Amino acid sequence: MTHQMFSDRKLLIVTKHEKEKVIAPILEKALGLTCHVVQNFDTDTLGTFTGEIDRKKSPIETAIDKCKKALEINDFDLAIASEGSFGAHPTAFFVSADEEIVALIDNKNDLQIVAKALSTDTNFNASEIINKKELIDFANNAGFPSHALIIRKLKDDYSFEVKGINNWEKLFEAYEELSDANGIVYIETDMRAMCNPTRMKVIEEAVLKLVDKIQSVCESCNTPGFEVVEVVKGLPCSWCTYPTNSILYSIYECKKCKNRKEEYYPAKIKQENPMYCDICNP
Repeated sequence: MTHQMFSDRKLLIVTKHEKEKVIAPILEKALGLTCHVVQNFDTDTLGTFTGEIDRKKSPIETAIDKCKKALEINDFDLAIASEGSFGAHPTAFFVSADEEIVALIDNKNDLQIVAKALSTDTNFNASEIINKKELIDFANNAGFPSHALIIRKLKDDYSFEVKGINNWEKLFEAYEELSDANGIVYIETDMRAMCNPTRMKVIEEAVLKLVDKIQSVCESCNTPGFEVVEVVKGLPCSWCTYPTNSILYSIYECKKCKNRKEEYYPAKIKQENPMYCDICNP
C-alpha cells in the first residue's frame, strides 16, 4: 500500500496563508500522517501576488524551493507547498484562469511528486476606478466581502496600499484614504489563499490530484508517483479509421527505476467521433 511510505510521519505544510485548512484534512486522511504548519519561513520571500517581490522562478520551481528551504531549517524530512498563477487561460485566451501547483518533497525517500489543477473559476481582476459607483461594482463582481480586495494609490505604488479588505466599512475607508483628488484609485482582488475561497477550492483540487498520483504505484519497485510523462495521439476515426489528434495511449514512468508502461485508450474509447476527424470533418 502506498500510504505505508508516509504513514505515521510528520508533514510540514509550507504556507503563511492558511492553506493547511484544505491540505491537512485530505492528506491526513489519505496518507495517515500528521500535518504541521511551518512557523519560521516566510513564503513571500519567493514572490508575492501583488508585485512587491517578483517571483524569479517558475511556479513548479518555486513550490519545490519552498519545500526545500523550509526543510533545511526544520526537523522534518517531508514537506508540501503550493504556488498559484493567474492570467489568461492557455487555450481560451479571453478567459481568466487559476493554475495551482502542489509539490510534495520526501527527503527520506528522495522523491518529488508534483500535481496541478487549472480552473476558470476565479475572480482574478484589477482596475483603476474613479468613483464609488465603480468601487461598488468592482466589489460586487469580485464576490466581495467573502473574497477580499486590495486598494493602492497607483498600480505600481506599493508604499500606499491596504490588503485583506473584507467588509464595506473598511472598503469605503480605504477608498477615501487612498484615492486622489479626482477620486482615482487602483483596486484588485486579493488572491492570497486565506482571502479567496474560490482559490482555496482549486488548491484543494490540486491536492486531490496529488493524492491520486501518490496512489499510482510503479509495478516494478512499488514507488508512488507513477505518472503520465508523455501522450501519443492517433486515436482512429470511427468512420474512416484515419488517425485523429485524440490520444491513443499514455506513457507512464517511474521516478525511481524509470520503468515505463503504455496505457491505451485513456479516454475509455477505442475510436473517435468523426466530428474530430480532419478527414471526415475538415
